[in-house]
Amino acid sequence: MSSSFGTLFRVATFGESHGVGVGAVVDGCPPNLELGEADIQVQLDRRRPGQSDLTTPRQEADRVTILSGVEHGRTLGTPIGLLVRNQDQRPGDYGEMNVVPRPSHADYTYQVKYGLHASSGGGRSSARETVGRVAAGAIAEKVLRERWGVEIVAWVSGVGEVDSAPIDADRLTRAQVDATLVRCPDPVAAEQMAALVRAVRDAKDSVGGVISCVCRNVPAGWGEPVFDKLEARLAQAMLSLPATKGFEIGSGFAGTKLRGSRHNDPFVKKGERLGTLTNHAGGVLGGISSGEPLLFRVAFKPVATIGQPQRTVDLDGNPVELAAKGRHDPCVVPRAVPIVETMTALVLLDLALRQQARG
Repeated sequence: MSSSFGTLFRVATFGESHGVGVGAVVDGCPPNLELGEADIQVQLDRRRPGQSDLTTPRQEADRVTILSGVEHGRTLGTPIGLLVRNQDQRPGDYGEMNVVPRPSHADYTYQVKYGLHASSGGGRSSARETVGRVAAGAIAEKVLRERWGVEIVAWVSGVGEVDSAPIDADRLTRAQVDATLVRCPDPVAAEQMAALVRAVRDAKDSVGGVISCVCRNVPAGWGEPVFDKLEARLAQAMLSLPATKGFEIGSGFAGTKLRGSRHNDPFVKKGERLGTLTNHAGGVLGGISSGEPLLFRVAFKPVATIGQPQRTVDLDGNPVELAAKGRHDPCVVPRAVPIVETMTALVLLDLALRQQARG
C-alpha cells in the first residue's frame, strides 16, 4: 500500500476509520519553525465531523497530539509524529459489510486486492484517513505562509445542480468562505446548496459537488518537468482524495471551446516581473508556476454509502438488499475544503524545497 507522499517534504499517513486513531509522520520539515498543536488544530477543526446538520453526526473532537520532532515550541528538523485518537467509533454499524460490499464503495476492490477489508467502516478508504493529511498539510501551510507569503483558499463552488456566482479569487478569504455552513462565499447559492443537502439527507441519499481553489503569491519557477509538473502533482494529490472524480486547472475543459487567439494569456510588465493580462493557464506554464495565481477545481462524487435500500449482491454473488447504517455526510464538499487546501500545501512546499535545493 502507498501511504506516503512527497520528495523532500515527505508525509506518511496511518490509521483506519474505526481503529484506535489516525495520524501522520512528517519528514523533511525545516528546523526552527515555531510550531504548536494550535497551529495544526485550526484546519482539523474545519475538517472534523459533526459541525452542522449538513455533515455526519459522528462526534469527534479531532484533537491532535504532537508526538515528536518539536521541542520548546520549535521544530527540530527530525520527523514530526502527529496523532488524533478516534473517540466515537461504532464498528457494530458495519457488520453486514463484511459479506456485502457497498455499491460504489471500495469494500470490493480492497477485498480483491488484499484478500480482506476493514471490518468496520471503510478503513483506509474512509475519508477519516484524511485527518493525517490535514494535520501534515497545516504544517506545510505555515512554512509556505511565513517563508513566501503563499495564501491558499478553497471554497465550494457547486453542489449538485447549484453553482455559485463568479467569485473574486484575488481577494477571497477563509473567513468569507466559512461564513456559510456549506462553505460557499456566494450567500444566495449557499442557501440553495444547503437546502439541497438537507433534502438529500432527509431522503437518505447523497449529492456531489465541486471545490475551487486559489493559491496566491506563488513565486514563478516551482514545478519539475516533465513528470512532476506542478499541475500533475496537484492532480495526483487531489485525485488521491476519497470521492474525487475530476481535476481541472485554469480554463480546464471549458478552454477547449475557445480559439487560441482568445485562450492565450498575453505577457505584461507587473512591477519588477513579467505577468499575464489574463490567466486561462491557471498560473502554470509548461508545468512550472508562472507567478500568477494558481486556480483549479476538484469534482467530488455523491457519497457512496447511503441509507436507502439498494439491490446488490454479497461476496458470493447472492442477491441481497442493503440499507447502510453508519453515519455519513450527505455531501462531502463542505468538510473537504480544508482537505483540498492542506493537500495543496503539501504539493507546493515539496516543490518549493526542490526549487530551493537548486541554489
